[in-house]
Amino acid sequence: MEKRKEKVSHEGCGARAFLPGQEEQAQKEYLSQNVERLKVRAAGRDWLLERTGDMESLWAEMDQEAFGEDERLPYWAEVWPASLLVCEKLQQEQHRIQGRICLDVGCGLGISALVGSRLGARVVAFDYEPRAVRFAHANARLNNVPSPLWTIMDWRFPALARQAFDFIWGGDVLYEKRFFEPLEALFEHCLTPRGEIWLGEPERTVSRPVWDRLRHRGWQCDIVLREKVALGGQNQTVRLWRVRRGATADGLAVSSGATGTRP
Repeated sequence: MEKRKEKVSHEGCGARAFLPGQEEQAQKEYLSQNVERLKVRAAGRDWLLERTGDMESLWAEMDQEAFGEDERLPYWAEVWPASLLVCEKLQQEQHRIQGRICLDVGCGLGISALVGSRLGARVVAFDYEPRAVRFAHANARLNNVPSPLWTIMDWRFPALARQAFDFIWGGDVLYEKRFFEPLEALFEHCLTPRGEIWLGEPERTVSRPVWDRLRHRGWQCDIVLREKVALGGQNQTVRLWRVRRGATADGLAVSSGATGTRP
């Protein structure tokens, strides 16, 4: 007998899922594609993730516009070691994320959103690339977990309620310097006063200044995990950063906007 999927409420976060008719259309487009199935170990179990089965064509179809400001490169079609370390953190923090509204930033194929949902979080997950969201939506069904609220969104223009999320996470999202400003603004806008952000990050040179910049704007940044993650026959050292709002002398969390960042 198929396990009954519980309907999860995401009320209050401001996010919208597929518009009427879009979910059915997304499923039709998904079924019409050449699909490849991956098996990934995360948070103590195996996960099946489907993606496009012709990665060479996916890259070949990229034109000069894809390399422009929006950079619509198909990074979404890969599973990144940083996301697997995020999954480990979610498992460690299950008692804290259960029943909480959480945001998955740049969800890709959906692995960390699916883990969070299975652990009882009320997950909103977004990606800029519509094909990523279609596959992530299908992967929730494939793994028989309560489906997160999937949405297509640009993190430069977040359509989300202010201070709606107790936890925000993402795997390897700060791989470009130009992402710092919109992501910091997203964190400032969306995180609850006492919330936490968990960011998986390979030890990459381009990301090094990010943490000092966040501290300068009033955020507390700490490395809480550092592990070698095995994926695809390779081991990559990944760090898991915890980012929180700064605190006043009486211990209350304060908005980093007070230090000069935009709200």
